[in-house]
Amino acid sequence: MKSAAQIHLSDVQAVYSGPEGRLWELLMGEQVHMGGLASSQDLAERAGIGPGQAGVDFCCASGAGMRFLVRFRHVARMTGVDATGPMLELGRRRCAEEGLVDRLEFVEADVCASGLPSGQFDFVWGEDAWCYVADKRRLIAEATRLLKPAGRIAFTDWMEGSVELSADEASRYLAFMKFPSILTLAEYNALLTEQGCTAIVAQDTGRFPCHARLYLDLIEKQLTYDALKIIGFDTALAQRLVGEMHFLLGLAEAGKIIQGQIVAEKRS
Repeated sequence: MKSAAQIHLSDVQAVYSGPEGRLWELLMGEQVHMGGLASSQDLAERAGIGPGQAGVDFCCASGAGMRFLVRFRHVARMTGVDATGPMLELGRRRCAEEGLVDRLEFVEADVCASGLPSGQFDFVWGEDAWCYVADKRRLIAEATRLLKPAGRIAFTDWMEGSVELSADEASRYLAFMKFPSILTLAEYNALLTEQGCTAIVAQDTGRFPCHARLYLDLIEKQLTYDALKIIGFDTALAQRLVGEMHFLLGLAEAGKIIQGQIVAEKRS
């Protein structure tokens, strides 16, 4: 595991309550994860998520993942848990605009201690967001607690790849992205096993390099004005952000950072 002790939940909340969060949504869309709708469909299909089920979205942000699940997978009900109040308010507005209020609920809480009832959900969902949680062991324990027997944990996340990050690379990467910690696929697998879950899928999606290039193309070739407007037309800051994105692309091309996909089942 690579970690940055100086990064806390308050830093993550600041990102998604301010211009940095709006910048990521400009580049990645409402879903704010690598691969968008195709990635969500792939994860849901592999996890067997479908009609009549009830799920929890950990680190749900504005609830785009939940809206996808009820609209395209015909899930009966979703509960989203996130610690950033402004994102939840945005999610409630968007759900109202799409006519989905009766099927979605938002809870402002730490995903490591959600306060939701034990053993009541068919699945726990996450998309490229658990990298913002410091204590991954507690996160996995909480997800497992919420599941019915044979329920599933299905998530993608930004993880360390098969080639290890150097200490300097990890420090720069975590600081830029405001990640308190990142794991490898094997480290997530170990935590799931510890909590009584069996991994069905654990793989690198292969999406990181091509999508990192896409985001750079968008910000450098098409959405430059829009991005500058979000950050108050601070061109020096824009240059630094683009430089860090090129750094991420280099790490991805070297196999040092990946979008990992995991589906695990809770043993009865």
